[in-house]
Amino acid sequence: MVKLINFKWQQLILSLGCLLLIIGCQSLYPTTNPDAKPLKVATDPTFVPFEFQTADGKLEGFDIDLMNAIAKVAGFAIQFESLPFDGMISTLQAKRVDGAISGITITAERLKTIAFSRPYFKAGLAMSTTGYAYAVREDNQNIKDFNSLKGKKIAVQIGSTGADFAKTISNAKISTFNSGPEFFQDLLNGNVDAVVSDAFATLYAIKNGKLKGIRVVADLLTQEYYGIAMPKDSPHLDAINKGIATLLSNGTYKQIYQKWFDAEPPQLPDS
Repeated sequence: MVKLINFKWQQLILSLGCLLLIIGCQSLYPTTNPDAKPLKVATDPTFVPFEFQTADGKLEGFDIDLMNAIAKVAGFAIQFESLPFDGMISTLQAKRVDGAISGITITAERLKTIAFSRPYFKAGLAMSTTGYAYAVREDNQNIKDFNSLKGKKIAVQIGSTGADFAKTISNAKISTFNSGPEFFQDLLNGNVDAVVSDAFATLYAIKNGKLKGIRVVADLLTQEYYGIAMPKDSPHLDAINKGIATLLSNGTYKQIYQKWFDAEPPQLPDS
């Protein structure tokens, strides 16, 4: 009789333990509310390796994996919408989307009209310092540093901070493009002298696109951070920030980073 009572108590304790474990897991990883509207998140699928479209139309990239992981731990669904990079800020201001993730640099100017999550990526870590890289043709020995860009034909992506930076180069003739593949082809064709772009995206494009005849000039100028952009006073800002914090603490961010960049992720500031 005593053994039977002890056995029942053991069963009860085990059942309570399993119940508490389930409740704990549900609070850590909340389930998506099936009745809730999915968050509309804009992205420009031309910024390899952060976001791009496969041959069958599937969205892939570091930003896509990260946004999906945030949604999973925060308990909401995501509906991605393709949008040209230069139209993202105005679309967010008009609140036609709930957010945007596309390697968008956090700047003081942009913070005047939209909100940003905490930084999720430190740009330009591929080389000695951080910021923008210059890509030139291998046979071009005239461009060796920033000063060499004065008066040259420079290609940039429309709406990027690289485009803003290029405007500060004396007498530069700037050509704007919608995507990286376009300006790299113009560089190879000899129509421009250099490309000013994010260092990580430049190195990845050259390596994975097997672009021959292009070299990167290791003269990087600025330190930048990417954030998830949202309209001012977004009700989703806190949930997204908590989602990023969870991914940083539970190792998921590191896994995603290593998947795309095969390197240890840097320390990121809280804000």
